[in-house]
Amino acid sequence: MSERVLVKQLQVREDGPVSVSGWVETVRDQKKVQFVILRDETGAVQLVNPATRPNPDVEQDAGALALTETISALTTGTFLTVTGTLKHDERVKLGGVEIKVERLDIAASALPETPIAADSALDKRMDWRFLDLRQRRNNLVFRVQTTLEHAMRTYWIERDFIEVHSPKLMASPSESNAELFSLDYFEDKTAYLAQSPQFFKQMAQVAGFGRIFEIAPAFRADPSFTSRHATEFTSIDAEISWIDSHEDVARMQEELLQAAFQAVKDKHGAEIEELFGVEVVVPSLPFPRIPLAEAREIVAARGYEIPRTDGDLDPEGERQISAHVQETYGHQFVFITDYPPSIRAFYHMRDERSGLTKSYDLLFQGVEITTGAQREHRVDVLVEQATEKGLDPEHLDFYLDFFRYGAPPHGGFGMGLARLLMLLLGQESIREVTFLFRGPTRLAP
Repeated sequence: MSERVLVKQLQVREDGPVSVSGWVETVRDQKKVQFVILRDETGAVQLVNPATRPNPDVEQDAGALALTETISALTTGTFLTVTGTLKHDERVKLGGVEIKVERLDIAASALPETPIAADSALDKRMDWRFLDLRQRRNNLVFRVQTTLEHAMRTYWIERDFIEVHSPKLMASPSESNAELFSLDYFEDKTAYLAQSPQFFKQMAQVAGFGRIFEIAPAFRADPSFTSRHATEFTSIDAEISWIDSHEDVARMQEELLQAAFQAVKDKHGAEIEELFGVEVVVPSLPFPRIPLAEAREIVAARGYEIPRTDGDLDPEGERQISAHVQETYGHQFVFITDYPPSIRAFYHMRDERSGLTKSYDLLFQGVEITTGAQREHRVDVLVEQATEKGLDPEHLDFYLDFFRYGAPPHGGFGMGLARLLMLLLGQESIREVTFLFRGPTRLAP
């Protein structure tokens, strides 16, 4: 068998023998000629075969008859390899090339009726996700994801960050006793699935790593049924030492996102606009910054009363402040800063003058995608703040030990990959941009 050629390579390949593998997208079985659209992971190509129909009055080529019958019987989704002759023809709408079929080798036939269509309900499409992902549009999602992650890694590695892989099985709760999945471990022990790599990111700072990042799963036992929540998700995390404030973290993150968006625009911008109707806008620096108290005033002035009593923004409040930023600054991102300790984790450092935390939330197109902060690295203050939050310091001993042997000033952020992709591509649910979604009612496929 000839060496396999990808569809995307055909346009720059000279006319002649070629072998392409993929799955059948459509078949047009006409009387005199047969057309098959074959798609692989890089694109689609037209296959053509002059049909040879049975004629008892004429001596016919048995091989040509068999090939025609094989093509007539093809079903959508059948995986096969075609060997034939590549021909460039500008009249062919699909890429200006086609392949005249000489041989078909079927790897696996598909059932004649597919259980879903492009317009099927989202839940049904999730049931048949392996078929749903064959769509060109969905394929692009994960090419964009790959480019996005690669660009982030490139940014970090060029700046001497270390990539870590923290454990997802923990002996004690990672941040609080809420939203935890627990499971039986050996010798009657209980283990917990990590909500985030937070404690281990900080451990790396105490270990002297200086700058680290991680892109990995995280778990939340949160029975939310919103378009932006999942019980298992991919978290993008970074932590850096020797900072003066959370502003150092915010600067790093906005540079990271600018680099990542530029990479996506350069590689996929035109295709994203074609398939999603969305223009990728590379954000300018710096991103706008608005203190939480001021953000609440702006939202109120726009006629919306935030119903939450804890002082934070609710989803509609986030949309309102983001709309204000878009109208005022022409920017899709905004850092909301200066949160009160009551709505922040115990390990967030507090400003001694204002009493507010040195932290931020980053909103993108009206949705929170990140929480970032300077961490408290003084063990006595950590104990005090944990106690204030109702946490038992004895249960945090393994974490507090990190800081009993010296620690640098440090901070970092955690960002949800699916939320970022959802907003970047203008989708309404993270299920659309998650390879296999996990939520309160979905554990399969």
